[in-house]
Order: sequence, then C-alpha cells, then structure tokens
Amino acid sequence: MLKHVLDNKEEIVVAKKIKDVNPEAPFTSGLEYGCPARGTWNIVHTGFLIPESHQVFVCASNCLRGVVLTAAEMGEMGRFSTVTIKENNVLDGDMEDLLIDGVSHVIDKLKKKPKAILIYTSCIHHFMALDMNLCYTTLRKKYPKIKFTDCYMNPIMRKSGMTPDELMRRQLYSLLDKTDKKDNGINICGNNYKTDDTSDLIRIIKMSKIKIRDITMCKTFDEYQDMAKSKLNITYLPVAYKGMDMISKKLGQELLYIPISYDADTIKNYLSKLADKINVDIKKFDFKDKEAIDELKKAKEIIGNTAIAIDYTFTPAPFSLAKLLLDYGFNVKKIYTDSISEKDIFKELQDKYGDRDILIYPTVNVAMRTNDRKQNEKYLALGQKATYFTNTNNFVNEVECGGHYGFDGIKILAKNMINAFKNEKDASNLIQKKGLGCSCIL
Repeated sequence: MLKHVLDNKEEIVVAKKIKDVNPEAPFTSGLEYGCPARGTWNIVHTGFLIPESHQVFVCASNCLRGVVLTAAEMGEMGRFSTVTIKENNVLDGDMEDLLIDGVSHVIDKLKKKPKAILIYTSCIHHFMALDMNLCYTTLRKKYPKIKFTDCYMNPIMRKSGMTPDELMRRQLYSLLDKTDKKDNGINICGNNYKTDDTSDLIRIIKMSKIKIRDITMCKTFDEYQDMAKSKLNITYLPVAYKGMDMISKKLGQELLYIPISYDADTIKNYLSKLADKINVDIKKFDFKDKEAIDELKKAKEIIGNTAIAIDYTFTPAPFSLAKLLLDYGFNVKKIYTDSISEKDIFKELQDKYGDRDILIYPTVNVAMRTNDRKQNEKYLALGQKATYFTNTNNFVNEVECGGHYGFDGIKILAKNMINAFKNEKDASNLIQKKGLGCSCIL
C-alpha cells in the first residue's frame, strides 16, 4: 500500500532550534531533494582545471545529460566526450571492451591529442566489478604519450568513504609525476578559485619571495607538472584535505592544513604556522585585523537588525562565520547545512546563543521541497541555498569562500554584505546558473 512520504508531521517540520540539535546526527537521512541553487562547481567544472586535458564520461545516457549540458554551457565541448553504456553492454558483459574501445575511438578522432585524459566511470561499473586495472593498463600501453587518470561520477559513494567531490579534488593532482628536483615552491591546492592576492595567506608567502603555484593559475600541462617540484602543499578547504594528504605523501611533499576560520585567534595561529614553515618573521606581518573589524562594525551599523541566513555552500565554516556575526551583534536567524563538522564551534554557539531562536535547516531533506519560503521580514542571505530558501533578492553571491582567506576575507565579506543589503539581485536568474565563476558564467 502506498504511503505519502510527508504524512508524518515530524518529517514536515524540518527546522530545529540550535539548542536542540545533536551535532553528531543533526537530521535523519532519507529521501533527498536538490534545490535549484546551482552555483557550486561539479566534477566537470573542476576537472577542466587541468590544462590541455580531455574528459571522457562513460555512463548510461540518462546520466550523461547533466554533464553534457555543463560542458556545453562552458563552451568546452572540444575537450569533452562521452561513451554511452547500453543494455546490451551490461547483458553481454563487454564493459571493459566498451571502455577501452570507446576511449580509443575518442582519442583517434581528436585532431590534437591531449596531454591527459580524465575518464569518469559510473555506478554501473562498480556494481559489475569492472576490471579497472585492465582498462587503464591497456590504454596506457596503447597511448604512452597520454596520461590517464580515473575519475568518478558515482552518487552511491556519497555516504561512505571519500565523497565524489573529495575524490575529484584528489584526482586533480593524480597526474603529477614525482620528482627529486624539488625547489622552494609552495602549492595552494584543492580549491576551485584562485586565492586573493590581498589575502593574509598570499601576503605572508610573498614576504618570503617563494614561488606560488596553483592549478587555477596553470595555463599549460607543463606548468601543472611543475607543481610536483614544490616542497610544501597548502590547503584550506576541508573537502580537499584527505586527497591532498594522500597526494603529498605520494609526491614526497609536506602538507600544511590551515582551514577557513572566522575566529581571530585561530586565523593568527594558522598564519603563524605558515610563517614558521617558510621562515617569515610573523612579528613583521600586519594582520590588518583592526581593518576587518572596523569594516564589520560599519556593516552592522548599516544592516542593523536585519535577519541573516547562512548556508554551507557559502563557506565550509558556516558556524564559525555565524559566531563571528553574532558576536558583533548581527541577527543570524537561519543556518542551512546537512551535517556539522565544526563540532567545537557549534558547542560554543549552543552554550552562548542557545537561548535564541536560531534555526538549523537541512538542505536535502525531501520536506524542504514544500517548505514555505515566504518570510515575514527582510533577509540578507550568505550563499545561494540560503538565498533560495529565504526567498530573498538581497544576497552575497559566492560559493566556497570565493578565494577569500583570513582577516582580508572578513573585510571583503563585510563590504559584500553592505552591498547586498543596499542592492537587490535577480536571485531566480543568478542562482540557477552552474559553476559560479567558471567560464560558462564569465
């Protein structure tokens, strides 16, 4: 007998007050929903960061629709191909032959041979225990001048082990060849956006006059390969940490993980660790923390008690950001996230602001599809999902911190909040576009 999935009232009431949330399991997992906020990058956008590379997706036709549209929107169809899996391939058991012959056909038809091929396999390959070793060994032997790496379009991996996004960040650097010719270079790894030159992170590195390398700045495959020469890798996004730990060990490089934070002491601690690594006297560094706080106070004077909503796509540290804003008097009322990684910060928020009606919402819970988006007050949203769910046109349109870091990032945030408060944007048009900041948007 069929049962309406929203018959249970407990499923319909999805928001929880911050004091009532268990950070280990904030929401029940079940049927999921994806809201029409598309600005985050997907595996196609990220894969194209490798210069002179070509992507081949080996999937069923219904799975290919979204990735084909992404490549078309970016104007990158010349670097993108597909191999379609059909029912007979599954029944006949020739999946290895299909992948090898399909990728070979793509390569043979290309007028200019790429330096690298990114092959994206899908769920069906894992269900059928495809012999990946055989496929890649055969292709590497057949095309010795081309580098191949395995990438994944596999949603069944989302709930266990490394997620597809984490795997993609790792595979971005899997084509780097280990070398003994190390220099004093520093790689900034795992991010889709170039880190701001004005950021505290870049300013400290420039004090050392050490060469900075970043995949977002690479124009050729040779420039990309030079990243293997660097002695130190820096990553500040949690989604990149696992992969970069593995890559760093493989290449014989040191890894410094200094994740995004909005806490002044934490920022100074991370930057001091960086300064020690590269022999910079941190006492000579101007953190510009006073400038950031002054800008934040200015924003508070202008924005006043306007309700603020934050989501996890805006920053990987939404609760650290919420605490900063609350500490400076902002009226944070809603936070949208499906999990909580900042458990210590979250506990601080519960202890300090648990008596307030700050609501925590999931973004993928199926009940969010019918959740009432009408608001009784004006909202300023930080992030596209928060923008959609609060139905506002006053929002800061960024994902993944947009390349901002440290006190400079806080200063930029405050200025952007002022601008968003004063000037409305066309949310319905902007947030449905894929890959904010990618070539299909620029």
